[in-house]
Amino acid sequence: MSEILKQQLEKIISISTAEFDYVLQHFTYKKFKKHQFLVQVGQPVTEDYFVLSGCVKSYYTDENDKTHILLFGLQDWWITDYEAYYYEQQATVNIDCLEDTEVLCLTNENREKICRELHKIEHFFRKKTNRRNVALQKRILNLLSSSAKERYEIFISQYPTLVQKLPKHIMASYLGVTRETLSRLYASK
Repeated sequence: MSEILKQQLEKIISISTAEFDYVLQHFTYKKFKKHQFLVQVGQPVTEDYFVLSGCVKSYYTDENDKTHILLFGLQDWWITDYEAYYYEQQATVNIDCLEDTEVLCLTNENREKICRELHKIEHFFRKKTNRRNVALQKRILNLLSSSAKERYEIFISQYPTLVQKLPKHIMASYLGVTRETLSRLYASK
């Protein structure tokens, strides 16, 4: 399964087998069952998660008990509560498993260590952070300026495998629409 991580690294940097083996030593492997939490509001966040298999969702529940899904984490994706992770704070979002999930976990301490020791790993994480920032900006702009239909079409293009897999209430929460609106959009396809 660690081959998935190596392939992701190699999309951005070249890394020898010895270097990869050294980097991999700084990760821990964990399995989570469906509905288990990787991150829970109010708890410290000590790890960034690289998804090997499965699917997770990151979400916030507001004071009216409405759930807002921020993003999904699928195979070959990184996910955590980054504010809590980087600043050693308690989580403000939940991340839980939509299905059984396997991850590689990296503490911030170990990330800093391998970045100091291998400049190419620091380069990798800088590029990944840049891409995450761009994706989050696009997500925010789509929520602010796109119609429900446009958001649905973007979702279908970004997550084609999830459309059939996810319950409608989860997709609706991600899109910022009601289940009824989603059903209308789904029927019009």
